[in-house]
Amino acid sequence: MSTRHGKLIVICSIIMVAMPIFAQAKGTMRVQQADGSVQLYENVNIAVAGRQLLIETANKKGTLIIDRAACFVEGVMRCIPDRVQLKQNGKQLSLDFERGTVYFNTTDAKQTLRYSSTQLPPGGVLGSLKSPKGTYVTWSGTLDSYTK
Repeated sequence: MSTRHGKLIVICSIIMVAMPIFAQAKGTMRVQQADGSVQLYENVNIAVAGRQLLIETANKKGTLIIDRAACFVEGVMRCIPDRVQLKQNGKQLSLDFERGTVYFNTTDAKQTLRYSSTQLPPGGVLGSLKSPKGTYVTWSGTLDSYTK
């Protein structure tokens, strides 16, 4: 990580301060393996708990956890994950990834992402990760819950 980004590292608590509370919203997560196979998870729960962003499958068998990120505010909050983990079958494993981005709309109005036609609703969350092996994980939805 560059010195510039290193100075901007912020634990996801900035998200907690800026993000309003939203309830009963659901999201979608898509995992595309390097061989082209795709797993689609609908009705995922997207939440901020303490200093973590949690993306949990509807059956509660898997949770993607982002617990450290550099965040920048450009109208829509943009975060670059620094540490990602997967909690599954009672075990929590660190995931190796090359790059990723998470966007949060912390406003009360629909916002267009910078340099894009994509719009996020109030409380909207959009993110992606790429692994060194070519696996892509993407998710979108609205924040379901927020707890300190």
